[in-house]
Formats: sequence, C-alpha cells, structure tokens
Amino acid sequence: MKIYGVTGWKNSGKTGLMERLVAEFTRRGLKVSTIKHAHHTTDVDQPGRDSFRHREAGACEVMLASPNRWALMHELRDEEEPPLHELLARMSPVDLILIEGFKRDAHPKVECFRGVNGKTPLALDSTTIRAMASDTALPDVTQPVFDLDDTAAIADFIAAEVGL
Repeated sequence: MKIYGVTGWKNSGKTGLMERLVAEFTRRGLKVSTIKHAHHTTDVDQPGRDSFRHREAGACEVMLASPNRWALMHELRDEEEPPLHELLARMSPVDLILIEGFKRDAHPKVECFRGVNGKTPLALDSTTIRAMASDTALPDVTQPVFDLDDTAAIADFIAAEVGL
C-alpha cells in the first residue's frame, strides 16, 4: 500500500486538507483510508454504551458492528502506544493511506502551514517533508510550495510521489 502524510502545527489546516484529499483521490477512483494521530486522550465510545461497559470491565479489544460500519477499539492499558508501522499493519489493503500527524515518523509528508500561526515551518528541519501547502509565501523553504486550497495540485504531487 502507498502511504503519504499530512503534517503541520496545530490549526494549520491538516484536517481540512485530509478531507479534501480523500474526496479528490476517491473521485479519481482510488480506495483511500486514513490514520489520524491525536496527542490528547480520545475516545470514540460513550459512557453507558454496551461497548464502553465491555472496555470498562477489562476487555482488551471490543469490536462494535452494525449494518453500516464496524469499529475495533483496542485498550492499551499499560502498553506503549504502538508505532505507526504496527498501526499500518492492521489496515485493510487500499490504494493509498493518508496519515494525519505523526510528524516525526519517516514516511513522506506534505506540511500544512498558515502564516497567522506564527510558527516556523517544520520543513526547515525535516527531510521527510516533501512539499508545503501554505496560505503564505515561504521563501526560506526548498520544497515545492502549493496553495493550501489547491487540492488537485497537491493530490497530483502526492500521486506522482507514490507512483499512483
């Protein structure tokens, strides 16, 4: 499977670009999946639901299935967060997996950048960031710079990078 990342500082437009890229690649006929890294505690389940109660009782994994979708929740308990390659190994085969976050991992990435954030581009200190998606000029970066809203051009770049 081909993988490509979207990274950047908080509020840089990562999720919006991910959403648009998924729609663009799907429109092009590709099967796309995503992995999103969260730095905060996140829970897709709700207190009081049966699946939540199963986890609270001590289950390591709980699968929730319905006619529309299924979800597998794995409780880490005292385990370390798994590295990206282990998470990727659990994914079903598709044409492209887009990864949001995981900015320090070795896969190729496009960095989202907004000038109003007042941050320094991560690309200045990264060999894995292959392009920038920005709302402002970035004269100090050596990578190609795309308009943050030019989804088709960014998708073309990613497709060329991974050979799709």
